[in-house]
Amino acid sequence: MTKQSRSLMIAGALAAGLAAQFATPAQAAGQEKCYGVALKGQNDCAAGAGTTCAGTSKVDYQGNEFKLVPAGTCTTMKLPGGRMGSLTPLTRDMPKA
Repeated sequence: MTKQSRSLMIAGALAAGLAAQFATPAQAAGQEKCYGVALKGQNDCAAGAGTTCAGTSKVDYQGNEFKLVPAGTCTTMKLPGGRMGSLTPLTRDMPKA
């Protein structure tokens, strides 16, 4: 194996590892990301600055955190206080700095 081939293999493995870290496992199985519906600590992953990944939401219904839900149900979810689910990140219900 040449030095160039070995470098390409290592780069490919690193790229695959990074892609796997940000993948959402069940999304392809008829589910969609629904922002602003997860309870504190029950989100599936992160969506923006100040977040990392699963289980890290700081407040109920945090707008920039998502939960995987059955496809087509997100925007019809009714939550306390007149909140609704969203297919895009929201700026509501953010944790206090």
